[in-house]
Amino acid sequence: MQLLIRSVLAFGGDFYWDDLILVGRAGTQPLLSAQYLFDDHDGHVMPGAFLVAGAITRLAPLQWAGPAISLVLLQLLASAALLRALYVILGWRPVLLVPLTFALFTPLTVPGFAWWAAGLNSLPMLAALAWVCADAILAVRTGNRRYAVTAVGVYFGALLFFEKSAVIPFVAFTVTALLAWVTGGSVADVWRRGIRLWTGLLAVTAAWIGVYLVVVDQQRWSLDLGMTWDLLRRSVTHGIVPGLAGGPWDWQRWAPASPWAAPAVPVMVLGWLVLAAAVAVSLARKERIGPVWLVAIGYAVACQVPIYLMRSSQFTALELAQTLRYLPDLVVVLALLAAVAFRAPNRASSRRLDASPARTVVVIVAAAAFVGSSLYSTATFLRVWRDSPVPAYLDNARTSLAVAGPQAAPLLDQEVDPMIMQRVAAPENLASHMFALLPDRPEFGSTTTELRVLDSTGRLRDALVSWVRTITPGPVPGCGYLVQTEDSDVVMRLDGPLLPADWTAELNYLANSEGSLTMSLTEGVPVKVPVHPGLNRVFVRLPGAGDAIRVSANTAALSVCIAAGPLGFVAPR
Repeated sequence: MQLLIRSVLAFGGDFYWDDLILVGRAGTQPLLSAQYLFDDHDGHVMPGAFLVAGAITRLAPLQWAGPAISLVLLQLLASAALLRALYVILGWRPVLLVPLTFALFTPLTVPGFAWWAAGLNSLPMLAALAWVCADAILAVRTGNRRYAVTAVGVYFGALLFFEKSAVIPFVAFTVTALLAWVTGGSVADVWRRGIRLWTGLLAVTAAWIGVYLVVVDQQRWSLDLGMTWDLLRRSVTHGIVPGLAGGPWDWQRWAPASPWAAPAVPVMVLGWLVLAAAVAVSLARKERIGPVWLVAIGYAVACQVPIYLMRSSQFTALELAQTLRYLPDLVVVLALLAAVAFRAPNRASSRRLDASPARTVVVIVAAAAFVGSSLYSTATFLRVWRDSPVPAYLDNARTSLAVAGPQAAPLLDQEVDPMIMQRVAAPENLASHMFALLPDRPEFGSTTTELRVLDSTGRLRDALVSWVRTITPGPVPGCGYLVQTEDSDVVMRLDGPLLPADWTAELNYLANSEGSLTMSLTEGVPVKVPVHPGLNRVFVRLPGAGDAIRVSANTAALSVCIAAGPLGFVAPR
């Protein structure tokens, strides 16, 4: 049932933001290069995720079916690993369905699943988290060394997808120690009997921390503890607590941002009532579970604070804490801790809570209400998630580029519409990166004789150069600026300075033969410009800044006259 729901969610979505960054990098870099696999992706080190995303993108560029299938398969892996871990703790008992149902259906894991880039991070981590915890319990229980080997291997695989997987050894030890505590065992025995596993996990962790520090430039840590506290508090009141009751029921979105939970007061109150009832009933029913609750609260804080310290500042919107994409691992930890609590001995004074028809009815009604509430929240999330300009933009762009075809004049590279991806993601926000792997399209270049542009809907349209600045008339009568091979650089003055940007110049010229020129802004990158004999026009992309364009001829015996013209941005006609 969960996989069916998640399939609808996955195939109902599409590419979003970081997904397109993965697509662009896969299309412009070798998949097995260190530059590609160990890129500092906004503080993430994720070679496994890059490799999977690159392989899927290369097989079917910009086709959502591949990412959707990968999300469903990874969800199957994570859910099966959790089921195994719960079985190892509880055995095949009906009570296993309580933490399993919570983990499978709570909306707290929905945002981290629907977004492909986030799912490639979190889902392998969730699978490894559950698997390593189960292996740790079995290693301590049986003394079999193979569990230590498989746990370390699975843990290393998880680190390749998400550096947050470094919490796994500590969660595994804590869950195993708590299980020993509630069942009357010794925490010291847990350390001693699993020493090979714990030392192996810690050795891999230390090595990976070294790799992470080499790859990532951690200059983004925030010291705004007030904002961190506000984000943490908001994640509890608007995320975790409503999620305990199947909330938030409602989501909001300001494109191009991702959706965030917007729970109304009734669902927040209901969430607090569910939490209070869980605490009261568990403490009345079970002995020795105080540490279990303390660990649950501690992990809810610990799994978020490092992220907020790295992601936030005094200008951060509190809605960041309501996106819920930092909480999937908390769900797995809570499910495992609940299973551990069920293993604790019952209090002698709690016989009224023993098995009975009345208890069965209460549990079934509560479970049905939770699943129904969760499904409603999932449905409202999908409705908001689908409200995206990306699918139509990509469809229009694929069609327009295919109609133009490989034989068409090159397209000047351009930034895609900011509602699709903004320039903070540069250079992956360039059309040459996003559409690099499409087989039927014109080439992207720094010059073209036919100026066309993808408009805000993704359609290819004829374009013009806006008059931000003008190339002033040249000094040579009847020619303008005369550029010859034997002369030094010619300086074409503008009627004002330009700030750093990717500018486009419209050049009308008369050339005596086939050849090429080199052009650059006074503070810019040189661009090679082919020219043809006769009266012609060429559009040139000139990155940089300054108040003039430097031009030199590359071809012997070449003479070119260049007239005044516009320099600015490209806009659809």
